[in-house]
Amino acid sequence: MLLEGSCHCQAVTFSVTSHHPYPFNRCYCSICRKTAGGGGYAINLSGDNETLKITGEEHVSVYRALIKGEQSTGERHFCKHCASSLWVYDPDWPELVHPFASAIDTDLPTPPKKTHMMLGSRADWVEVNAQFQDKCFDEYPDESLAEWHQRLGLEC
Repeated sequence: MLLEGSCHCQAVTFSVTSHHPYPFNRCYCSICRKTAGGGGYAINLSGDNETLKITGEEHVSVYRALIKGEQSTGERHFCKHCASSLWVYDPDWPELVHPFASAIDTDLPTPPKKTHMMLGSRADWVEVNAQFQDKCFDEYPDESLAEWHQRLGLEC
């Protein structure tokens, strides 16, 4: 599925092909929550990095978070004008790029189930709206984005 996205001020637009476009994985870690999570969490999708096309790349800045005192290899891309979170890229997994669902303008499919991860980092004010079929994890889930889509037969 072709995903098209943009920042709020439209200085940056992008597209990427995704075989895993269901926005199911809610991350409550302090990094996602503080940099992109309006509801106390952020939703990352998965895309094929080789297909990423960017217009307005000169308006993109990168933030690399500190994790336990060390700088992460993950690069959080955002618009330097309006601060919209756009995507995460990590050179440890060069074939992947993870756009934030909040930046996607394309209609996304509704996930039949959700995963709530990094709940151990959740802020006290954040309410977790987990349904009976959802999975919840204090840290990382036991399956990847791709494995979740494959298990449910949802690959595009």
